[in-house]
Amino acid sequence: MTVTHHVRVHRSDENLAREDQLAWKIAEVAADPVEVEQPVVDMIINRIIDNASVAAASLTRAPINAARAQAFSHPVSTGGVGANLFGAALDRRTSPEWAAWANGVAVRELDYHDTFLAAEYSHPGDNIPPILAVAQHVGADGRALVRGIATGYEVQMDLVRAICLHKHKIDHVAHLGPSAAAGIGTLLGLDVETIYQAVGQGLHTTTATRQSRKGEISTWKAHAPAFAGKMAVEAVDRAMRGQTSPAPIYEGEDGVIAWMLDGKDAAYEVPLPAPGEAKRAILDSYTKEHSAEYQAQAWIDLARKLGTENPALRDPANIASIVLHTSHHTHYVIGSGANDPQKYDPTASRETLDHSIPYIFAVALQDGGWHHVDSYAPERAGREDTVALWHKITTAEDAEWTRRYHSEDPDVKAFGGRVEFHLTDGSTVVDEIAVADAHPLGARPFARDNYIAKFRLLAEPVLEPAEIERFLALVQRLPELTADEVGELSIIAKPGLLDAAPSPAGLF
Repeated sequence: MTVTHHVRVHRSDENLAREDQLAWKIAEVAADPVEVEQPVVDMIINRIIDNASVAAASLTRAPINAARAQAFSHPVSTGGVGANLFGAALDRRTSPEWAAWANGVAVRELDYHDTFLAAEYSHPGDNIPPILAVAQHVGADGRALVRGIATGYEVQMDLVRAICLHKHKIDHVAHLGPSAAAGIGTLLGLDVETIYQAVGQGLHTTTATRQSRKGEISTWKAHAPAFAGKMAVEAVDRAMRGQTSPAPIYEGEDGVIAWMLDGKDAAYEVPLPAPGEAKRAILDSYTKEHSAEYQAQAWIDLARKLGTENPALRDPANIASIVLHTSHHTHYVIGSGANDPQKYDPTASRETLDHSIPYIFAVALQDGGWHHVDSYAPERAGREDTVALWHKITTAEDAEWTRRYHSEDPDVKAFGGRVEFHLTDGSTVVDEIAVADAHPLGARPFARDNYIAKFRLLAEPVLEPAEIERFLALVQRLPELTADEVGELSIIAKPGLLDAAPSPAGLF
């Protein structure tokens, strides 16, 4: 069963007991020794494969090169053997917080891994790099790693179900700092008091504005969750040394809720597993078939279907206008409701284009599909007929699609909408889609074979065939892995690949 915790702001003179604070309740969930159920184990394996897939596709991109160079500027810290970086040889390690940083950037760079959307947005797979880095550093086995990841997903997704950050322009990684700290606490078998302090520090150090996802989106979009993971590792280290954190971090009169979120009169209902209840949240999350913002997934699937069935829809000469009737979030964050001129700019950055549903729908309609590199290439974005079509596409908020977007019923919850093509001959074409094809309720739900196929597709250009097979064989034995085998749970690039990548200089 789930316990719903009433969370509100308390005056200092109310002296809210730590046992009644949300951070303490999260720590109790993390310290609960409950075993992980087999469907959750299977999904954790899928998501480790998924993370490795998108990291492989990112290995030589500039943000990853910079983050990797930063990480390798730091030696392995004391207290362990260090952690691996994606792409690097297994015997070349760095300190775990820097491995969390570099691997976190690699996982997030292409915006191509798992997602969960409720009151807030999240990519819960961002929990895996910091938890795995600490596991490798301290020599944890596969069972401990599984338990830590299950906690990370549970805590972040439960916070996402209840507490909205984006309406206050706080970046969604503010839920990731606490969840990663909690997951590391589970991994290490820490007591409730220590995890409580780490969760508080994890939140306090990772609240930032959403400007990283607004306007001309920068490379920091990929770095933001990696920074949260790095802060979580450091928060756990400080807490283990007996250092304390601001409290009550959520409920205090000068805390996060009072001054960053809904204010001093606010209250939230936060669901967490009851004592002894298994952590199953990961089963409610979903991955991406396409490298784009999650709200674009269903629209890509609808566009490729329509463009294939009716090629005339690809030609801007035939189109007067295209309106995507969709949820509040899709309209205002990645649609025309954002009022970002960059979303219609053919010279915009990749990070900006993957948050532009007008661009994405136009390309998927014309190409009959989506590619993680080719669909964002400058020459593709600048193609004359694409720009003409793109600029005829707008979004509109639809109350029914907003209601379905926020529904807690998985059979009702939807991330798509209804498209209306108004053709120059006066006719219309109307169609709709609720969820992406790869969604658990979609036309082709992702299963283990799909995750493996995604890994092979993205890894083949950068990993040797034997390395692909080594990683897949290892990860699918996850709960049985020894500490040494967890230390090998990474991917090694083809010889010379990373050496040829630019390694920018900095302070370190």
